[in-house]
Amino acid sequence: MNLLEINEVSKHFNKTIAVDKLSLNIPKQSIFGLLGPNGAGKTSIILIITAITMPDSGEVLLNGKRINFKDPSQIGYMPEERGLYKKMKVGEQLLYLAQLKGMPTKVAKQKLKYWLEKLDVLTWWDKRIEELSKGMQQKIQFIATVVHDPRLLILDEPFSGLDPVNANLIKDEIYELKQKGTSIIFSTHRMEQVEEICEDIALINHGKKILGGNVQKIKQDHKEHLYRLSFDNANVHDLTLQDLDIQAIESNSLTVKMNKDMSSNEVITRMINRGIQIKSFNEILPSINDIFIKQVSN
Repeated sequence: MNLLEINEVSKHFNKTIAVDKLSLNIPKQSIFGLLGPNGAGKTSIILIITAITMPDSGEVLLNGKRINFKDPSQIGYMPEERGLYKKMKVGEQLLYLAQLKGMPTKVAKQKLKYWLEKLDVLTWWDKRIEELSKGMQQKIQFIATVVHDPRLLILDEPFSGLDPVNANLIKDEIYELKQKGTSIIFSTHRMEQVEEICEDIALINHGKKILGGNVQKIKQDHKEHLYRLSFDNANVHDLTLQDLDIQAIESNSLTVKMNKDMSSNEVITRMINRGIQIKSFNEILPSINDIFIKQVSN
């Protein structure tokens, strides 16, 4: 079942079409990648989801009901451009932001203590935001985004400024939130993170969805029948392999493109019959980054 449904949504700014009859479904308890080049319309659709702006046409449903001005209390949004007040202390700022989401003061303090301890930043309560590094500010921004237990979490470049250790820490928290039932929209330019984290994605360009679905299925659908073979006892430069479209050659491996009628067993049998010991035989699937570039370049 879907937590969020975006049906034929359009949005214009003067003569510019920011979102063009866009439809998306975000399943419950999922991590969904929202991708697109700069100016594709990602921020515009996020602003509509969070009811900051309204669509010109179409509808947005949260848990089956048309979204309204009260629903942002069920949503956590961490924008790429952070919104912390530099002169405020960490504790007073987090408490203020939690109260804006409708949390009673006592409950907010309890939840904030939980998250500050969880991310090992409890000692920062009385520090000013401007005293913190970019990565440390990122942790505080994350806490502000999740403290009210949102049903829908929107994260725009959540790992920006984080070192690998803290990036993994936030990543683990994202997985845990998902396991507890939160639906997450993850927007980033780093495609390797998309492949690692997201189950489903939508690629938008010029306000339209040009590609969408399960990450692994998309990779399968866009594969080019490329295989890499490596050998223990042969120099591939000495091999004569008819009917194989060789794409790349190294000293003890090669990449071939097989036609659809040729089976992998057929290629392996040819090698074995020549006394060649095959060390590995792997299909090469395109990365999401490769697919992304091809799609937006068309």
